[in-house]
Amino acid sequence: MAEFDTFEAGGQTIHIRKHLRVPMRDGIELAADAYHGVDDRPRPALVALSPYGKELQALALTTPPQRRPSPMWDGCIEAGDIARVVAEDYVHVIGDIRGSGDSDGEHIGNYNAGGVSLGQDAYDFIEWVAAQPWCDGNVGMIGISYFGSMQVLAAAERPPHLKAIFVSGGHYDFYETTYHGGIMWFMPRAAREGRGGDSGWAFTDRVKSRMLETYTPEEIRARVAERLADPDVAAWPNLVHVLNYPKHHEAWFDIVTNELDGDWYEERNPINLARNIDIPVYLQIDQGRGWTMDGTIELFHALQGPKKLDIGPYPPMQSRPFIEEHDTMFRWYDHWLKGIDNGIMDEPAVTVFVEGSRHRITADQWPPKNIEHRALYLRPRGKLSTDPEPMDTRYAAPDGFYQAPLTVTDKVEILKWETPVFAEPTEMIGTGAAHIFAEIDQPDTNFILRMWDYAPTGKRQLITTGYLKASHRELDERTTEGDPHHPHTRAVPVEPGAIEEYVLRLYPFANTFMPGHKLVVELSNNEPLADEHNALLPPDAFHLPVGRPVTHKIYRDAAHHSRLVLPFTTGSTEN
Repeated sequence: MAEFDTFEAGGQTIHIRKHLRVPMRDGIELAADAYHGVDDRPRPALVALSPYGKELQALALTTPPQRRPSPMWDGCIEAGDIARVVAEDYVHVIGDIRGSGDSDGEHIGNYNAGGVSLGQDAYDFIEWVAAQPWCDGNVGMIGISYFGSMQVLAAAERPPHLKAIFVSGGHYDFYETTYHGGIMWFMPRAAREGRGGDSGWAFTDRVKSRMLETYTPEEIRARVAERLADPDVAAWPNLVHVLNYPKHHEAWFDIVTNELDGDWYEERNPINLARNIDIPVYLQIDQGRGWTMDGTIELFHALQGPKKLDIGPYPPMQSRPFIEEHDTMFRWYDHWLKGIDNGIMDEPAVTVFVEGSRHRITADQWPPKNIEHRALYLRPRGKLSTDPEPMDTRYAAPDGFYQAPLTVTDKVEILKWETPVFAEPTEMIGTGAAHIFAEIDQPDTNFILRMWDYAPTGKRQLITTGYLKASHRELDERTTEGDPHHPHTRAVPVEPGAIEEYVLRLYPFANTFMPGHKLVVELSNNEPLADEHNALLPPDAFHLPVGRPVTHKIYRDAAHHSRLVLPFTTGSTEN
């Protein structure tokens, strides 16, 4: 029998149905809490599902929203503003997914990829909610990040009572969630294991490694030895620990032992599943974490039903507890769940906040304006120019840097190139590319490129980034000018001393460089562990450093046109 509690929130009384048990088709039960107003009548419901624990989400009632870099920011409080949901006359239903929190069952591998699909459980959960006397049969979903991914997985299963979803800040390509250009990103470790201020998954002892469930001990030992042979992995103590002692690190172990894309990640990739979605979908993402913006746009293009795309301003991380975007979310759900004609579907499908000029533009497609990819060439003395270098290597000798492993130095070597100050507003919207002709003296390295908008005052803001592990340099058939794609399905060691062209994907962005500003790009093989941008991300949100000493020569002469290829807008298609 469920408990029935009350909570006073700002003059509003909330009724809480605690410890509900939701049956799944295979006999296990998921745990849930439901929050609603005091009137005993059915309402539309918004469902939030994650492995982070429903009790943690309840802190939204008692913890003021925190922004990074506050040490009180906990990245896992993401189910939404409970008091606001109730005030808007919805039922807020927060559940623990299989194998987490108070729910039954096991969780096998990343996103339970080795067990019952999370989408199937979400289907059963939503249909159970719709059948309850406190629900009027209209169900939507709420929550960001993992909660957002769950919305896509649920909608792809087409539960009849799920009428619409509103997804903010989700992760959709499971490989790109952790490996950016083939370089491991540590933030998913924090979200799973509870590091750097994140509480992590509310697992007990029911998470299993899909790798350990699938392969023999001999095969696992061989795979672990292969990963430890990578100097980057071997130089990072936590990875050595995880690979040797995977217990209690099972999900992260599976990610660390699968550094290439392929079936392991693709079989339940939300972007692949999104082609089954035919209900209305609103997608929202803020600039500053380009890979999530990239995945959001890819998902937008894959959806088949009514859809919206809203790209918001920097900074990249929302408050915790999550409270942003609720005004728009309730307009969306008032229309689709309550049948209120509030005009939201009369508005253009795409809204983009342009940094720099700081105005919003609208259109019916992404990108919202016509663009032309143009080159800015790397030139001597750290310059970027619209004209390529006319001299050969003898006279335009390469730039270069030597990077020692971060086990022996704290200094990250960075090369910079910059434009002259812009004389008039210069707008860029879309994806870009960085073509870097480089010679290295090792079989592998990282290329990390960060592009900044520098104001005359010296203040700067990150505009976009690009990452590429040198051994992942192969491009695939999707590649076009200014829009490179890499398969990441194999690693091809570099021949030391050979000049290779590396093409980095610059994640989508929208920025206007205002008069007096200049564009600056930085190239390194590691990223600074702390600066004004990284301070806005969770403490663990950096990329695996290179574990071997590497000398880099960057060629930008007449035979090697190292360059940026950027999306300059040429005409308006805005509404």
